[in-house]
This record gives sequence, structure tokens and C-alpha cells, in this order.
Amino acid sequence: MIGTISKNTVILSLFAIGTAATLAITNEATLSQVNCNKQQALSSSLAQVMPQDHHDRPLLSDRTTVNDPQLGRGDHHIYRAQLNGAPSGAVLEATAPDGYGGPINLIVGVDMDGQILGVRVVPPHNETPGLGDHIETKKSHWIFSFNGKSLGNPDNAGWAVKKDGGTFDSFTGATITPRAVVGAVHRALLYFQAHRDALFAAPADRIKAESCNG
Repeated sequence: MIGTISKNTVILSLFAIGTAATLAITNEATLSQVNCNKQQALSSSLAQVMPQDHHDRPLLSDRTTVNDPQLGRGDHHIYRAQLNGAPSGAVLEATAPDGYGGPINLIVGVDMDGQILGVRVVPPHNETPGLGDHIETKKSHWIFSFNGKSLGNPDNAGWAVKKDGGTFDSFTGATITPRAVVGAVHRALLYFQAHRDALFAAPADRIKAESCNG
């Protein structure tokens, strides 16, 4: 009896060890691809708010990290663009903390004069389907209304939804979401104006490069 129990225990132990080893090998084999997929998705998002003709090297190669309440709680990345060896703009991560369903993460592309080149919502978000989700490009063109805007266009009072006396449209039945996004974009512009020179003088983050060929 004791011999049988010991034998079964050894077999079960070996099976458990084999299963754990298999899972570890599988995880290691897929981790690199997962990271590559994330990197490619991020690169695609950055390209939507920083046109190719505004930079001549990968945006992912020059990133710095900041922590400032104007951009939201916690760390936010700034991707710096260069053209012909000179700074040409930046993509700022920003968070609207006051969305209807919770925080809304954004990326805001600007040129060196602080003019917006593009804004996108970074999924996921918890805004109401059919109402607040009109911040997504696949739902409406509303997010494109930021293109070409700056701190002087409109003026400070204009950086609000029309219901609050500003220039930006809201959504039928949903004002909280667009109000939150407009506020976050405005604060991102204020941050860039105040810290532009320091941002481009800051050292770049050390980023581990993934080999994503094939």
C-alpha cells in the first residue's frame, strides 16, 4: 500500500513539474510576440496624431516620462518628434479623470507651436455605448474637431463644450464625456506650452527594443 501511494505521488509530482515547465516555455515563447503586438498597436496610434511628414525617425525611439497633474494622475509618456535633427512636435499621453464611466486615456499630437495635429482615445474606456462612445473615430468624427486647434484658437473661454459657453459640440444626451475630453486636451496644451523646452532637454527613457520582424 505504502509503495503504491509513493509511486502515485512521484507520478503526480512529475506530471505537475512537466505541466509547469510546459506553461513556462509557452509563456516565454509568446511573451515576445505579445510585446511586439502592443508596440505595433502603439506605433499605429501615434502615427494617427503625428503625421509622417512631421518626423523622420520612429517616435518610439525617443520617449520621456513625466508626472504632472495637468496630464492626469500617475506617469505619462511623451513621444518626441524630430525632423532633420530638430524638434518638430510631440505626442502627449493625457488622462481625463472625469469621464462619465471613469478615466479616459488620450494621446494628443502637437507641433512645436502647440497646434494640435490629432487627438485619439486610447482604449479601453467605459463611456456609455451609443452616447459617450462617440469619442471613438469608428463611431463619429467628433474627435477630429480638435485638429488645428491651439491655446489661441479658440481662446481660453472657448475651450469648453457649447453648453458651457465654449466652441466644442457635445453629444445628444451626453455632455459629461465630451466635456471631460475637451478639458483634458486643453490641459495637455497648457502643459506643453509651459514645459516644451524642458521636455526636449530631458533624457530619453531607456526602452527595451523588441525584434518584431517576421
